[in-house]
Amino acid sequence: EAVAAEWMLEFACSCLCRHFAEQSGAEFWRWRDVAQALISGLSQIPPHQKKTVYLCQLLIRVAQGKSLGLQFENDKRISPLESALSFWTLLEREEIKLEKLHEEIRRLIQIQIVAVHMENRYFREAAEVLERLFTDSESDKPLRVKLATIIKTRDPYVPLLQSFSYGLLISKIKSYIERFMKENETNFLIQEATKHVVSKGLGATTLQNRPVKVNENGRSDLEKKHRFVIKYYTAKGCLNSKMQNCCLDVYSSLFWIYVNCLLGLTSMQNVGQNEVSLACSRRRQKWTPKEDLELKLGVKEFGVGNWAKILAHGAFDNRTSVMLKDRWRTLSKMK
Repeated sequence: EAVAAEWMLEFACSCLCRHFAEQSGAEFWRWRDVAQALISGLSQIPPHQKKTVYLCQLLIRVAQGKSLGLQFENDKRISPLESALSFWTLLEREEIKLEKLHEEIRRLIQIQIVAVHMENRYFREAAEVLERLFTDSESDKPLRVKLATIIKTRDPYVPLLQSFSYGLLISKIKSYIERFMKENETNFLIQEATKHVVSKGLGATTLQNRPVKVNENGRSDLEKKHRFVIKYYTAKGCLNSKMQNCCLDVYSSLFWIYVNCLLGLTSMQNVGQNEVSLACSRRRQKWTPKEDLELKLGVKEFGVGNWAKILAHGAFDNRTSVMLKDRWRTLSKMK
């Protein structure tokens, strides 16, 4: 059980890191709960998993760092970011060599602890936390003096706080995550899952730690790829036969893991390039009467809510299941 729990924690941390980096909130919170449950189940932290546990706790606190009402420590004075700083200190102790990035993240957390209090007009608390944050060492003195001066001005929008913003902190932590993931590429569960997929004859390449590409508008192109895979395999008449062997429902999360594996097929990279290019260059377009009819026929055949099936079987011009749902809502109101 202990060994299995270690594998699960590694996988949960990997998911937590990925969703933190991609800013996918719902998935991040889901894996936060999983990671917290696994960590709570540990009687003690194995030495080789200390960095994993500390990083999970750091990300959870940084993600909620601006919510001063949340408490992670018994001392109610300790904000989420101040709690995050304690885990960052533990992480630094696990590093073989401290580099510039470590110092930058430490300073950014310290500055943002004060900044978040000031943004919420908690100036007295900001002064109190400043006393807890810094020692009397000469290296800390310049920043301590600057922050003390800023607190006295009661202005949360001074250049120093704007230059060392929360967004910059997130960016630096993403850089640390990227390095952490490279150092921990041998994620056992992902490796074994990949072997299992390959053993089924799918020929999938390993997808571990592969980032999701986001277009210039900040929207993931993953749904476009999913849609293409479904339409391609439906057109070839082989999706249903392949899925029967896997016993996966099209609406289950395991189905989409399956689809993601399909996206790793080298043969897929050269098939239907025109279709992929078209999907990736989709623009906002008006619904045609023909598409409306296809949508109505699809709802009649498969029922409201089965948007993935309707999309796969209908003749739609570069649409997604979300678009189908929104259009049906519009048509229902018009009716």
